[in-house]
Amino acid sequence: MQRLALVASLILLCACNTPHTTATQNSREITDDAGRRVALPQRVDRVISLAPNLTEVVFAVGAGDRLVGRTSYCDYPPEAKAVPEVGDTLHPSLERIISLKPQLVLISTASQLEVFTQQLQNQNIAVFVTDPHDLEGVFRSIEQIGQILGHDEQARLLVQKLRERTNAVEEAVKQKQPVRIFYQLSAEPLYTAGHDAFVTDLMRRAGAISVTADVPGAWPKYSNESALAAKPEAIILPTGGSMGTGNSTVAEALRQSPAVREGRVYKINDDHLVRPGPRAVDGLEEMARALHPDAFKQ
Repeated sequence: MQRLALVASLILLCACNTPHTTATQNSREITDDAGRRVALPQRVDRVISLAPNLTEVVFAVGAGDRLVGRTSYCDYPPEAKAVPEVGDTLHPSLERIISLKPQLVLISTASQLEVFTQQLQNQNIAVFVTDPHDLEGVFRSIEQIGQILGHDEQARLLVQKLRERTNAVEEAVKQKQPVRIFYQLSAEPLYTAGHDAFVTDLMRRAGAISVTADVPGAWPKYSNESALAAKPEAIILPTGGSMGTGNSTVAEALRQSPAVREGRVYKINDDHLVRPGPRAVDGLEEMARALHPDAFKQ
């Protein structure tokens, strides 16, 4: 049950729109990833983040001093741990959030807190949704949050650097034969990355083809029979992150796969793969170097 709860948390942490802003003298409107036009004050000084990736973005654009609340999973950068907690991602405390008097609450998906969102809006607390499903969506969300917090230039420069690193990886692997790969989110029960998962885009950019890329949804449960038939050439085990699922061994259905026989099982930090934030490019680089080491020889 504990493992399933952690998997559920990961699912929540995983179609972005270009920011649209309408300004008046005292307020402005910005369209979020759910297509909602969110009214914000011209200057936002008090923010609560309800997702680790959003906490990372706030700090990465240089606005960490605006963060007045975060979830218990929001542990990066280290400075974030000094920010008051408002509960976990699945069960934040409405009372605690209201007591911190935020102007804005950032959430990771429109479905994360539907009823909760309405309660916050009734307290005149703006709720902004970011929901990236690929790396381009991450870059747009960074720019959105930078815009909201008045750190447009810092966000622009950050995205520029992240794009340069991403382009370098894609250039390095573009002549390589794509590796057929299986992403094991958890072993028992077996969950993987589907069509809508953010990490599916990372795998493609790293020179891989996910054998479950066409499976509907983001984090589908996968049958042992399908896993056995997939015969992946490599397996990614996301381990060691703050929300690790005990995912340290290959699922039984995959133990006779070409990936295991050839020793191509790679462990990469969860936080670099399932958090759609700045460190996703770290995960991209780690995955590409594991899959195509000869492409990165100096």
